[in-house]
Amino acid sequence: MRNKKKILIVCAFFTILANALQAQKVNHFRSDKALLKKIDANFLIADRQCKVLKSKLPLDRFPRTYYANTDSLETTGSGWWCSGFFPGTLINVYRVTKDTALLNEANRELKELAPEQYNKTTHDLGFMMYCSFGTAYKVEPNAQYKQVLINSAKSLATRFSPVVGCIRSWDSKKSDYLVIIDNMMNLELLCWATKATGDSSFYKIATTHANTTMKNHFRPDYSSYHVINYNPETGAVQQKRTAQGYANESAWARGQAWGLYGYTMMYRETHDKKYLNQAEHIASFILNNPNLPADKVPYWDYNVPGIPNVPRDASAAAVMASAFLELCRYTPKDAALKYYHTAETILKTLSNPEYLASPGTNGGFILKHSTGNKPQNSEVDVPLTYADYYFVEAMLRYKALTSSGYEK
Repeated sequence: MRNKKKILIVCAFFTILANALQAQKVNHFRSDKALLKKIDANFLIADRQCKVLKSKLPLDRFPRTYYANTDSLETTGSGWWCSGFFPGTLINVYRVTKDTALLNEANRELKELAPEQYNKTTHDLGFMMYCSFGTAYKVEPNAQYKQVLINSAKSLATRFSPVVGCIRSWDSKKSDYLVIIDNMMNLELLCWATKATGDSSFYKIATTHANTTMKNHFRPDYSSYHVINYNPETGAVQQKRTAQGYANESAWARGQAWGLYGYTMMYRETHDKKYLNQAEHIASFILNNPNLPADKVPYWDYNVPGIPNVPRDASAAAVMASAFLELCRYTPKDAALKYYHTAETILKTLSNPEYLASPGTNGGFILKHSTGNKPQNSEVDVPLTYADYYFVEAMLRYKALTSSGYEK
């Protein structure tokens, strides 16, 4: 009981401190009025697109992508890692447009998604449940949503190995223990669970995983491997490789964005300076990379041959924009403005017709030109549900950061 009280006191202290830091940082930023106007228009487009997508969606399915050449919507069941993004997007768009049709659809989908709170076969419960039920809980903090999130955190925690110091990502043969950089994004659910319950075990798993990942996933230039294969018996690193990047030693664009977002979030949740330093190192790798285009929407891998004649990844850009709009709150003025203006550039680029779908097109998805898994020729140059989610989140953060508050 004492430990629970201690952790609650610590969490409260860090929340107060973070809010104080936010108050100090927010006055650095001056909004681009034209961009704010465009973002407001984007939300109206997003509202219409969500309704188009809803009309195409079978009742027990969740959207994944859309193929324009065949006019076909690809959907998934609730157990797929992307299942939580569309209900989360619906709720976040509703928060701006106040269109109750979106909220009603989100609530219907949450009922379909709820059984996944007990799913112990996936590391992606943060994506699946926190991006959906966690978003819903911010709008309506009721006991039902809270319990779903707590149960989800308990299920996620079962995949943690104290020997390895990480949450297992992909199930595989017994001699392997696979951990991917994407898993940093699932730690927010665990940090939330400690604040919600007072049980420090969730927080300890999150920080241990983040520390182990920091030690083993990153190269000297702070680019990240996609997959680390640990020995499950000893915790030793057996292999460093990629699954969705160009090559084992290349920098897969979305993987770098996951790391940037994940360590920025971990600094917010712990206020441990090493996580802030890590996020800034990753940011430096991205922003100083000679293959990052001027419009800041990266190619699908920073080292892939053939640049500039290779696919871009709007999903990586959306994740980066959202991450930069948080990271800029925690750094000195010069760095903060660099991150802030980078996010502005990304939002402006993604708001152009090249990336932003016209209402009624693109299968109801908001953004075009994302790349899911190029090595497998899967989801290449298509809309993706998580690109839409993080684009909407980034727009919310921009609106809030340049007004009177900040959107977590």
